[in-house]
Amino acid sequence: MATIKKTENGIHYLFGLLKDKTKTVTRAAFWKIPHNTSTHEDICLKIGRYNKNGFAPESLENTNPKSELTLDNDEFQKLLEFISENYEPFKKGVKKYIAIDEKFDQKSIEHIKAIFDNPDKQKVLDFILKNNILPDDLVASLQNQTRINAIRQFETMLGQNLVEQKWQEWFKKNDWVLGSEFVRILDEREIDTANITDYLMQAYDGFLDIIEIKRPQGDLKFWADTEDHGNYVPASDLTKAITQATKYIYEVEREANSIKFAERVGNVKTIKPRCVLIFGRSNGWNSEQKEAYRILNASYHNLSIMTYDHVLARAQRILGIQPTIVEQMEVEINPDDIPF
Repeated sequence: MATIKKTENGIHYLFGLLKDKTKTVTRAAFWKIPHNTSTHEDICLKIGRYNKNGFAPESLENTNPKSELTLDNDEFQKLLEFISENYEPFKKGVKKYIAIDEKFDQKSIEHIKAIFDNPDKQKVLDFILKNNILPDDLVASLQNQTRINAIRQFETMLGQNLVEQKWQEWFKKNDWVLGSEFVRILDEREIDTANITDYLMQAYDGFLDIIEIKRPQGDLKFWADTEDHGNYVPASDLTKAITQATKYIYEVEREANSIKFAERVGNVKTIKPRCVLIFGRSNGWNSEQKEAYRILNASYHNLSIMTYDHVLARAQRILGIQPTIVEQMEVEINPDDIPF
């Protein structure tokens, strides 16, 4: 256990043994030098190698060191900066690097930003990959941090009274939260002139599915105000949303053999489409409501209902971050959803 000691002059010091050999010992020592005019204290570092013969292990001063170096406060702080900035890249064999701190050269920052501000993003990505500019672990970390930031934004949006369009934009930008069963959002939203979905999706198996969302704010209710024979039942708002979702499924099936529809969705095949309906909140549900939700979802074979809190909880589990505004809930996670 490290013990901080004090000299007769009131100087606090701490010893650290670096190496103990047969005839010599190497030791480091910290000590604080107080200032009479302020509460500031300088911290100095002494590193010395001493002959064991005549070495006083409890003494801060040794009259006959084999070799000894004392760094004052400024030198010691520079040494700390040097180690923190350079040890890891030097250890990993990096040949050239720029230390990033609050003194990072503004011209360097602008130069880096100019590279990534190129409007041809694919060209930038190709350049980065071809020249191995970013190591794989950094790319994964950046992706993970981007997703964490998106989830924090999602939490903030849940506390605001946003129109449905804002949620549509968020899901389109962050479609990974919908799960690994979906590959991409299609550019086309129209089933026909009378039916426009929130998203037409290409599933992992190459077929077309549907995502329909309703804004979580407003007066839309998930459960009816009164129970039916002691059971929680969907509110009329949810029933209308379910009816709309199943209508979209029906209309997509009707267009399955339409050449024009196939061309509009990029020839993504349409066979037995499924729909995910994202509706309402569940952060305040009791155990009976959670059971009723499970039963409700089990009654549909081509429709899955999720609340915004389910989406949030699943995303938090995928990213390994702690929930902040929703309670712990049972959410099934597909291992393939985990992006790293």
